[in-house]
Amino acid sequence: MSARGFTRADTSILGRWWWTVDRWTLGALAILITVGMMLIVAAAPMKKGADAFHFVMRQGMFVPLALALIFWLSLQSPKTVRRVAVVGFAVALGLMALTLLAGHEVKGATRWIRIAGFSLQPSEMMKPCFVVVTAWMLSAHREDPTFPGMHIAIGLLGIVLGLLILQPDFGMSVVVAAIWCGQLFLAGLPILWIAGLALLAVSGGVGAYFGLSHVQSRVDRFLDPAAGDTYQITKALQAFQNGNLFGRGPGEGRVKEVLPDAHTDFIFAVAGEEFGMILCLFLIVLFAFIVLRGFFLAMKDDNLFVLLAVAGLLAEFGMQAFINMGSSLHLIPTKGMTLPFISYGGSSLIGIAVSMGAVLALTRRHPGRGDA
Repeated sequence: MSARGFTRADTSILGRWWWTVDRWTLGALAILITVGMMLIVAAAPMKKGADAFHFVMRQGMFVPLALALIFWLSLQSPKTVRRVAVVGFAVALGLMALTLLAGHEVKGATRWIRIAGFSLQPSEMMKPCFVVVTAWMLSAHREDPTFPGMHIAIGLLGIVLGLLILQPDFGMSVVVAAIWCGQLFLAGLPILWIAGLALLAVSGGVGAYFGLSHVQSRVDRFLDPAAGDTYQITKALQAFQNGNLFGRGPGEGRVKEVLPDAHTDFIFAVAGEEFGMILCLFLIVLFAFIVLRGFFLAMKDDNLFVLLAVAGLLAEFGMQAFINMGSSLHLIPTKGMTLPFISYGGSSLIGIAVSMGAVLALTRRHPGRGDA
């Protein structure tokens, strides 16, 4: 779509949308989704036990839905975004509870349920909705101290962390808790609360290390490769070495044939081998641009809800990208987390689409913010 199709005098829904949405962010997201499909084509065909383009076709089914969600949400007012988040959060919580009863186990975790032949991970849809609902509660509490928004936010965090730990999903628990604490800080949390939360976070990390064997194993292998199996990291680093600056060329990568989860958790390594450091740096810049651009737009708005919601959604987006890329580069302990809009996975794609659609909606230019 080009600006030639609309004039500033156009009062249609699409016309108003085009002249108020941030087209720089929109363009960056379009590029990211396009690169993601390109890398799925590069990484997925070699997945053992599947037809040549099995994963490409399945991902291709979710991309139009993700694009439609981004577009539809970006048309909405902040008030509608809040309402959608409340409904989505309630549904996601119900499905997360259902996974504990009727979910199927994958690698020791029960995070997925099967619906109409597809595996759905409800926690991916929960994250953006939780961020928006928390932002709403905290901003409402600041506007009216008699409203129990702080207590509601604390209660919702407890419910979410409880369900995540039961699955178990310690990595996502850390991400959700970190974003929640960041929102509290932006909302003007007293310094004593910040110190208390920091102490609680350190205590939780130490407790997870000594209480959860898989967490201890990942940390130990990160600190001392001789402490356990480091096959995936070794192969991922080998892929980056093979790719050098310009890569071996599309389809010429070989590490993906022997690297488990090459199309999901380690797709960044496939990008490094086939397209080189150039594409990897381009992806890093693209992620950074989307996050920084969003923060810049949110800081210009005097609406506290918009600031808290956009900051939380972008923190989620940025942290997920950093965790995936950092794990592949052995900068942090490995964590099974997808690279937004790049890795294979319908649940992740839809969850991130909800996040970015909400960001586009909340950062649109709304004169007077009469709809907030």
